[in-house]
Amino acid sequence: MSELPLLPARIRPAPGKGVTSVAKVTDAWYVACLSKELGRVGVLARTVLGLPLVLFRTQAGKVGAFLDRCPHRNVPLSGGSVEGESLRCQYHGWRFDTGGDCVEVPCLVGEPGGPARCAESFPVREQDGWIWVYPSAGSTPATEPYALPTRGDARYTTVLDVVEADGSLHAVAENALDVPHTAFLHRGLFRGVSEPNQIQVVVRDWGDRVEAEYIGEPRPAGLAGRILAPGSDAIVQHFDRFFLPCLAQVEYKLGDTSHFVVTSAMTPLSDHKTRLFAAISFRVPLPSLLVKLVLTPIARRIFAQDAVILARQAENLRRFGGEQFASTDVDALGQQIRRLLKSAERGQIERYDEPREKRFEMRV
Repeated sequence: MSELPLLPARIRPAPGKGVTSVAKVTDAWYVACLSKELGRVGVLARTVLGLPLVLFRTQAGKVGAFLDRCPHRNVPLSGGSVEGESLRCQYHGWRFDTGGDCVEVPCLVGEPGGPARCAESFPVREQDGWIWVYPSAGSTPATEPYALPTRGDARYTTVLDVVEADGSLHAVAENALDVPHTAFLHRGLFRGVSEPNQIQVVVRDWGDRVEAEYIGEPRPAGLAGRILAPGSDAIVQHFDRFFLPCLAQVEYKLGDTSHFVVTSAMTPLSDHKTRLFAAISFRVPLPSLLVKLVLTPIARRIFAQDAVILARQAENLRRFGGEQFASTDVDALGQQIRRLLKSAERGQIERYDEPREKRFEMRV
């Protein structure tokens, strides 16, 4: 596994209206789209932290990200077209390079440039099949995007998928890392078809990230578990992790034969709608193509079930006008994630060299 990232924390709070709101950490990286969505040359409208953006890929393969508004007459640049190494507005034909500089104003005699004529640009990176955007215009990022832990390891196969959920960043992150719901909502696909086992849980908190280790857990019952570790009932190593502001990760390992890591980059579209970009990386003692063909529809079914329950949760929050929680120890990371996001909103992130630990028992 790669070292856990330390993310910067310049915070801009967002209004909540009774529901855990988006901690708008603007100097961090968020996934805006899949690389394949831009294709070889393309233009795409996306929203990140409530910001309407336009992404485009040039003929040379370079990616640019602008606020989706032409500085000339406010027309969406996402309606424009790529020409060479620039994006041309469809209204008056102004053309901008990937840095946002205006390189042509048709009909104008003289130089096209000038600060007022620049498109508002954002740092962008293409990595691991994702297009990452740093939603702080004109800034120099202090970090690089999170690298998938299995990057460069030819033993692993990675499947990318996207699901959109009606829910806050907190709700979607908690759902991605919540163990107890899997035996009910995903019964038969993941847990819920055998008698529960009592295991130890250790929650570790570094102030800007949190991890739960599940000790003594047998291979999860259900179809997904049989793919993860075919023909085995051995104890697995299981970790769930959340990194501020938007990364969730689930890791299962069984000896040297099977390893399964799901890294989810959650991009808030608004306070109450989130897009989840999942990278499912696996190494199992079965042909990877066969596992991919079986695993992909199972993962999509699980994501679809989560999206339905999150939508129902969000609707009930609107119905009752806000949140009310009754938590126990087994809501291990949900409480921690909410606390981290609230600390981020207040600009009070405190990082610890040695993690704070909490131990308890649960049945899975």
